[in-house]
Amino acid sequence: MKKIVIPSILSLLISGAMAQNLQYPQTAKVNQTDAYYGTQVADPYRWLEVSDSASVKNWVTEQNKVTFGYLEKIPFRDKIRKRLQEVWNYPKMGVPAKVGDYYIIQKNNGLQNQYVFYIKKGKDGKEEVLLDPNTLSTEGIVSVGNWSVSDDKRYFAYSLSKGGSDWSTIYVMDLNTRQNISDKLDWVKFSGIAWYKDGFFYSRYDAPQKGKELEAKNQYHKLYYHKIGTSQSQDELIYTDRKNPLQNVSASVSEKNNLLYVFLPKGTAGTAIHYKKLGGFGDLRPLIDNQENENSLITTLDNHAYVLTNHQAPKYRLVAIPLDNPKVENWKTVIAESENVLNGVRYIGGKFIATYMKDASHRVYVLDKSGKQLNEIKLPALGTVGGFGGKEEDTETYYTFTSFVSGGNIYEYDLNTNQSKLYFQPSVKFNASDYETKEVFYKSKDGKQVHMFLTHKKGLKRNGDNPTYLYGYGGFNISVNPSFDVRMIPFLEAGGVYAVANLRGGSEYGEEWHKDGMGLKKQNVFDDFISAAEYLIKEKYTSSKKIAISGRSNGGLLVGACLTQRPDLFAVALPGVGVMDMLRFHKFTIGWAWVPEYGSSERSKEDFENLLKFSPLHSIKPANYPATLVYTADHDDRVVPAHSYKFISNLQANQKGTAPTLIRIDVDAGHGSGKPIAKQIDEWADIWAFTLWNMGIKK
Repeated sequence: MKKIVIPSILSLLISGAMAQNLQYPQTAKVNQTDAYYGTQVADPYRWLEVSDSASVKNWVTEQNKVTFGYLEKIPFRDKIRKRLQEVWNYPKMGVPAKVGDYYIIQKNNGLQNQYVFYIKKGKDGKEEVLLDPNTLSTEGIVSVGNWSVSDDKRYFAYSLSKGGSDWSTIYVMDLNTRQNISDKLDWVKFSGIAWYKDGFFYSRYDAPQKGKELEAKNQYHKLYYHKIGTSQSQDELIYTDRKNPLQNVSASVSEKNNLLYVFLPKGTAGTAIHYKKLGGFGDLRPLIDNQENENSLITTLDNHAYVLTNHQAPKYRLVAIPLDNPKVENWKTVIAESENVLNGVRYIGGKFIATYMKDASHRVYVLDKSGKQLNEIKLPALGTVGGFGGKEEDTETYYTFTSFVSGGNIYEYDLNTNQSKLYFQPSVKFNASDYETKEVFYKSKDGKQVHMFLTHKKGLKRNGDNPTYLYGYGGFNISVNPSFDVRMIPFLEAGGVYAVANLRGGSEYGEEWHKDGMGLKKQNVFDDFISAAEYLIKEKYTSSKKIAISGRSNGGLLVGACLTQRPDLFAVALPGVGVMDMLRFHKFTIGWAWVPEYGSSERSKEDFENLLKFSPLHSIKPANYPATLVYTADHDDRVVPAHSYKFISNLQANQKGTAPTLIRIDVDAGHGSGKPIAKQIDEWADIWAFTLWNMGIKK
């Protein structure tokens, strides 16, 4: 990337002048106060929760006008965008899925907004377009979610969402004619597509109130069976919990088509599993009736359900549960808990493929049906695997491998010979050999050891002057593993350090690690992140003038909490689609499902007091805050944009320094899934321009 050199003093003068010239929109305040256990809490920006109102739409327009006016003045913004377009523009491929004699493969020729589905007969057959979502909208805002092929290989069912919304519609294509048939299922959300005979099981909600589709609370999830060729109004209701409106439901069908499994999650923490025989009589009966543990069905063999669980195994084990007597005392351990987290298990070709996580990187082993280890699948470097799809009769499978500096490689693995061969390797205009990734451990505030990945140019000088991008998530039992991200390339090429901290709240070290960062212990996550920044400064990778913190969704909460708790520590804060109002998050769309993770202001006084302490919206007070670019989207119905709207309004009102406090609001985009590549490039050109400019770096 060509360097743009501006004397640093002049740069700071220009940057300061830009910030001082900012005139933020006047955001109205209302007289709204809520009482929580005798404590009065003001909420003057409550009106920003009504996203479809004319006043909110006007506010969005005015905020974007200020933000883009600021960004347009950064002289190297277009150069960053061009570099992103260049590195993004390479052929990409998803893992091939074998469907009978056919293979379905998702591909992108470079800058297509959405991946295209291709189908071919056999490994060497001619590829033909099956579905191209890019033709369904001029802006590329229609994306494919779930898809599944019928057992007789005649029908291809797939869901489409628009503008990044979690809402989707299921369509059905006849694979013989490659044309959609009349079937169309609306108001689908958080659903699979599980075929059985001449139809499939899927999940949906009732139609929401018109105009409230993107913010209304999602309640009474329902599992239906849809028969091909009939209208949605004729679908058979299989399950709903009329006593518990906040119970979600999904389903799968066993490979031999004789059992229906119904999954009943407790928000985002713990899942019960019920089952019944198909094609006969009998009601659903519990396989695992408690919702206190994470339970994932792997396969059904010899009248046993094989389940990956953290019940009595914080780092997970695989158990075989007899279907005729599924009590816990009858469970048999097939793969025992070990010192490393058992991250995932697949059953293919009569063997288990087990993926383990050690310090957030993957190791993969092949085991027989009894759990005896047969082979290790050797990986090329420190990294992350995905894929491993297939059925009991298959002898081959495909998997992906990625690291921080290379990614998208697909391998074909032969289960009989234990050999992997390269199937696809992308070609990115980036010299990965110039960079390295290393692992470090640092101590958090309470002395807990925390793991972190650092990626940067080889030969980096630890002089305290390197631009550093610190990323974290820390929640919902989700791990942050090595992953290649073209968005990081401009920053790395500018001499940046890309730091990824494996915070408590994630799954990197099992359920105990998760629980140590949830609920009343959530502050541990913020302490871990703050300590990561302090470590990077202490070890002279960077300084408080050159460090940016970033996270999305729950990670947006992380950034919001840390920038309000330690505004002195960071140069730039980049909270994306964040959960910022911890007292009201459960009142919108699927927010209620996060109560097991966070607690709730309505559940107990203890919860309320804990949430109030770190709620980013409520932690703002007059201070010199770092340069902050909040980013969200008007169609985000996972974490509604009101969180970000209210947060930035309060931050702008309390910013006592000269650093810019801006919000970037994407139009016709959602929480992130299905976001067109064009929008992603624009977004990240703005993020890097804002970040480097406010670090005083002009290259």
